[in-house]
Amino acid sequence: MTKRGTGLKIAISAVLCLFILILAIRSGSVYISLKDLFGIIGGHITGKGTPSDIEPMMDSIFWTIRMPRALMAFMVGGALSVSGACMQALLQNPLASSYTLGVSSGASLGAAMVLILEISIPALAGFMLPFAGFVFGLATVVAAMLLASAIDRSISNTTVVLIGMVLSLFVNGMMNLLSTLYSDHSKQLILWMMGSFSARGWKHCAIMFPVCVAGFIVLMLMSRKLDIMSFGDLQARAMGVDAKKTKTAAILVCSLLTGVSVAFTGVIGFVDLAAPHIVRKIFGPSHRLVLPLSFIYGGAFMAACDLISRTLLSPREIPVGAVTALIGAPFFAYVFFASRRKR
Repeated sequence: MTKRGTGLKIAISAVLCLFILILAIRSGSVYISLKDLFGIIGGHITGKGTPSDIEPMMDSIFWTIRMPRALMAFMVGGALSVSGACMQALLQNPLASSYTLGVSSGASLGAAMVLILEISIPALAGFMLPFAGFVFGLATVVAAMLLASAIDRSISNTTVVLIGMVLSLFVNGMMNLLSTLYSDHSKQLILWMMGSFSARGWKHCAIMFPVCVAGFIVLMLMSRKLDIMSFGDLQARAMGVDAKKTKTAAILVCSLLTGVSVAFTGVIGFVDLAAPHIVRKIFGPSHRLVLPLSFIYGGAFMAACDLISRTLLSPREIPVGAVTALIGAPFFAYVFFASRRKR
């Protein structure tokens, strides 16, 4: 692929993803024109206030509800997709993702314990649920890495995946037990586990944004090592890459991105599988391109799914995790059978 051809594809991708994001912001029960959209954004950014010809209610709906929700969906989709792209390279597994290591299961357990036991820390205020989800998700992946290291000092890919799956199944069993013992909370737990961007505002974006930036920068600095790691641990060591340290650092960064995303929005699957595969099909395997393009493709995909979830059966809202599953499950099957045919 020539540089000119690649540049054109990147430009088209960026415009398309921006269009989807703008569509997600504009569309809903109250339609917002492009003129009003840019007028509201300009008024808030410059501090001059909303133009007089725009109704205060429309300004409130757009600026305090719809725009932060769409941006949050975009960032979460991007973070999950970047972590998925990284995990697939590290584990040389087309079906790998941070969920393979039990991050989502751990986050779900943390949120369930907060809801059931009504744990509250005044300093965290409304962030207790996301904080607990993140801590438990990160603790799960750390436990997986420690167990893998104890069993296999080289931390082979097969060992990591198997231990992650075992821990995930164990945590899911605990979740089912809690749902049975505390049936009055079961509906709330199920809805959270299906994922939603409802009631996500600027305060959530303010936390998600620096996490996305920091995680993305670290992984981009590791892009060359990820290219080498995709050929296997032995090849990586032969080329002077410390496979164990690289794998540990990358998995922790991916877990941070996934843990924070799941903690804020609930469990949302398949985006971290679909977006990186589509990007690799179009742009090739180089992570210098795969990581940033996975972010914008995954972000656009998630914003589109959130738009479908809140408009398809309006005024009722479908959990966004259900939308991504309906779209992603056939894609998962396609990737699985395609990988088997190559063997």
